[in-house]
Amino acid sequence: MIELYESQRAMRAMRKAAMQRGVVAILDVGSSKIACLVLRFDGTDGGFESEGVGPLAGQAGFRVIGAATTRSRGVKFGEISAMPETERAIRTALQAAQKMANIRVDHVIACFSGADPRSYGLTGQIEVEDQVVTEQDISRVLSACELPDYGMGREVLHAQPVNFALDHRSGLSDPRGQLGSNLSTDMHMLTVDAAAVQNLAHCVKRCDMELAGIASSAYVSGISALVEDEQELGAACIDMGGGATSISIFMKKHMIYADSVRMGGDHVTGDISMGLSVPYNTAERIKTFYGGVVATGMDDREMIETGGDTGDWEHDRRSVSRAELIGIMRPRVEEILEEVRARLDAAGFEHLPSQQIVLTGGSSQIPGLDGLASKILGQQVRLGRPLRVHGLPQAATGPGFASAVGMCLFAAHPQDEWWDFDLPVDRYPARSLKRAVKWFRDNW
Repeated sequence: MIELYESQRAMRAMRKAAMQRGVVAILDVGSSKIACLVLRFDGTDGGFESEGVGPLAGQAGFRVIGAATTRSRGVKFGEISAMPETERAIRTALQAAQKMANIRVDHVIACFSGADPRSYGLTGQIEVEDQVVTEQDISRVLSACELPDYGMGREVLHAQPVNFALDHRSGLSDPRGQLGSNLSTDMHMLTVDAAAVQNLAHCVKRCDMELAGIASSAYVSGISALVEDEQELGAACIDMGGGATSISIFMKKHMIYADSVRMGGDHVTGDISMGLSVPYNTAERIKTFYGGVVATGMDDREMIETGGDTGDWEHDRRSVSRAELIGIMRPRVEEILEEVRARLDAAGFEHLPSQQIVLTGGSSQIPGLDGLASKILGQQVRLGRPLRVHGLPQAATGPGFASAVGMCLFAAHPQDEWWDFDLPVDRYPARSLKRAVKWFRDNW
């Protein structure tokens, strides 16, 4: 536990050093693409386009000066499966982004999906020593949280205090300086498969970069795709990627739950490839240009040419109706959404005051998806695009870049995590077997 605490603190120190030097690279390691953005922090560039941008983006003071994407290799279900291939892909994206920015970058902040995330709700309570809450009291109350036994081979990725209560006043975001005698906190902790994190860290190191931070893409997608009111009142962000679909629930501007479904757009492409007997790349092209999930009478008559690659033109020339294509795509998309529904139910999402659902990620662009999602997930569904960020090229403003843009905001304004406070060394959070999931039902 203590090593983890120290490694996270070391990364935070590196992030500060990178910000002082003025540049940092953002890396979104996905199953279908690897995106790299280079940010310049100058502290002066606070003038943000104001439309629909929450305070998270407000005084950001950064600008995107380099951007590159490359096809992902060696990544499955959001986790690295072939290190040399992933290393080559990351190096390609990093070099292209640095070339565009015309600057060398040493520090990188990375995000990834998958790695079997699990959410825990922890609570801690202390007596305030001299009536006024100090930074030290915050450290003490965080270290009073009882840690669940989350098992071997797991690592804590996020541990954020999401609510403080002082005596009988709950819902405080920062109790420092307030008067009271009894301080308690609710903390959301997200653990992931340690091997996935170590592989990513090792891969970044092999690319001669220093890892200055790591985040779950479920979390950062929510930061960029949910507007301020949704983060405050309660909303779920569903980031539909290529190899995994990430789920995060936000409430009172904090993430209170995260999960991941090991299915995404690549599985839809695989179904098309098998169903139409075409190569994978052809299936991807057909999905992008003609795909959909809602068939109309017109679709029986709209024919799609499926070229093959055997070189025998007569043999390869086949056509299928769009209705047939939709018939292949819809069951898989329904399966992904049903799985998402099950995770939201397990989290107690229906108990939140607002049940807004925002779909983002590259696979959310399938025509008709929002209508199908509102049937399966509930009425309030909208498609989300990431917030506008200074200097972001037009090509990187689509839903597929929600987590990359969220990482920029995360880099500029990371939320307080448990390791940002100086915990008394003898008082690291006590381990206990008390598992508190679904805790926020009682707390809000």
